[in-house]
Amino acid sequence: MNLQKLLARIFLAITGWRLEGKIPELSKCVIIGAPHTSNWDFFFGMLYKLYYGLNIQFLIKKELFRFPFRWVFYWIGGIPVDRKKHGNMVDHLGEKLKNSEQFYLAIAPEGSRKEVMVWKRGFYHIAKKAGVPIVLGYMDYRRKVVGVGPVFYPGADIEKDMREIAIFYSTIQAKYPANFYLPVDRHDRNDRHDRRVERRNERRSGHRHGRRSKRT
Repeated sequence: MNLQKLLARIFLAITGWRLEGKIPELSKCVIIGAPHTSNWDFFFGMLYKLYYGLNIQFLIKKELFRFPFRWVFYWIGGIPVDRKKHGNMVDHLGEKLKNSEQFYLAIAPEGSRKEVMVWKRGFYHIAKKAGVPIVLGYMDYRRKVVGVGPVFYPGADIEKDMREIAIFYSTIQAKYPANFYLPVDRHDRNDRHDRRVERRNERRSGHRHGRRSKRT
């Protein structure tokens, strides 16, 4: 057992989490990291990476690549991204994946820990451009499990594919469930708005209940 696997096992034991599923024998793929509502998501994802010794690379906002942490993020597989400049990142990563012999790219489709009503679809277009499969990775806080599910191959109908991906993640609980939305049809605005209002009201109701409890 190497050092990084030992460290992963120690932290898993301390936190009470466990690993589930293993990435199939693929030379390259795009790995979804969801839900993403907390910094803890990254921590548990790293434990999976360390335990299996996988060379997984992932996108991180470029602001974090500063001294003295710059080389640490590069070392653990970080790829700096300027979120203000969308540019041709999808094309660039798609080509890089396509031309690499081995490349695991992990992406959080929500793109932020905050409430996001529609997933960013760059992960899907990158995989399709590169001709590689998508692995459904997850952090389930209800069962305290970090793992990978089925391998998904992008098809001709992106909306159909997103609905199938949503079915899988519908059973996964986020650290902050109120901030987690499943990938939905981007044109279904009324439905998204109604669900957003409902979740916001639930949070407000919970806060009021908490304040009343403290007073009593």
